[in-house]
Amino acid sequence: MANRERLKVGQGEISGYLSIFLGVLVMLSVLCFRYPERLTTPEFREVYTKSTAEALMIFGVISSFFFALLSLLLSKKIKWALIGSSITGLAIVLGALTLKGTDVAKSNWHFGLDWMILDLLLMVAIFVPLELFFPKNDKQTKFHEEWRTDLTYFVISHLFIQFFGIVTQKPAVLFFGWIGLENLHAWVQGLPFVVALFLAFFSTDLFQYWAHRFFHTRVSLWRFHSIHHSTQNMDWLAGSRTHFIDIFFTRAMTFIPLYILGFSPLVFNIYIIFIAIHAVLIHANTRINFGPIKYIFTTPQYHHWHHCEDPKYYGHNFASIFPFIDMIFGTYYLPKNEWPAGTGVHEGSYPKGFIKQSIYPFTKSPFDTDLKMEERSDR
Repeated sequence: MANRERLKVGQGEISGYLSIFLGVLVMLSVLCFRYPERLTTPEFREVYTKSTAEALMIFGVISSFFFALLSLLLSKKIKWALIGSSITGLAIVLGALTLKGTDVAKSNWHFGLDWMILDLLLMVAIFVPLELFFPKNDKQTKFHEEWRTDLTYFVISHLFIQFFGIVTQKPAVLFFGWIGLENLHAWVQGLPFVVALFLAFFSTDLFQYWAHRFFHTRVSLWRFHSIHHSTQNMDWLAGSRTHFIDIFFTRAMTFIPLYILGFSPLVFNIYIIFIAIHAVLIHANTRINFGPIKYIFTTPQYHHWHHCEDPKYYGHNFASIFPFIDMIFGTYYLPKNEWPAGTGVHEGSYPKGFIKQSIYPFTKSPFDTDLKMEERSDR
């Protein structure tokens, strides 16, 4: 699919796509209401109430019709308005305005469809306007040639949240579960809130730093992590492009300090919310450099240098949250207000599409990988 021209405000196309997007979310929400035992996340259901879910459903219906009408008025074309309103209309027929939330017993297995819907809605609300009005690459469209691939990664990682969660927690439970950690947990939970929150951020980022760096310095592991680096279109969806082997290892490493130190639910939940938004932000297509904050927390400029396609800049900025961790280990690089000329990998072309990319690391010999990759940790 050839790249399209960048969407422009006032032509009706953006509002048309928003109508379609909201209509699809409403339709998926109907499925969550009808099959809550299998399509909603037990832990997440404790965060939002039934009345909140019902209100969001109504909001989605009204918003979809609103943007459909706006698209029709601005573009004078019926295509996008018709598609969006048709999807939403079908959702209404299936019960979007009449279904009520019910109490749900926990099931042995489930898909995280509710988590995917709410997270996708939040990310779009935050990052689409950010990239639309403050783009770094003002030639890059939302619908570049690989946007479907990145969206597929996003959807799958959310739908299988139970599976990923169980598997990535296993190493910590297996290796440290036999140790009596109750006293340590009590001490950590007794720390001042700000201190505990910093400890959670720092400890997980330190473990993540070395896991991340390890994937860059071992040819056999780089095959998996290079899938994440293969994107040449950095945007809010790009961070989702991560091979499942990469996800298992990195998340398992970051879960170790969370399990050992046993932070309070409040600290844990704030960490999860922060990292969910921040991980998307640092990949976003936005020129905002965040002033002096960029020396405290990692920013898009900082992380885009990590994705730089020029080999002479490899081996920098492995930290996910705190740049000072890179400073400590000599991998920090942030040249004032400069940005990399391009992102991607120089080792050659990568397959397109989720399935091909998932299979690719298993079919490619590690000795076929350009050994200049090792310079990522040496330069």
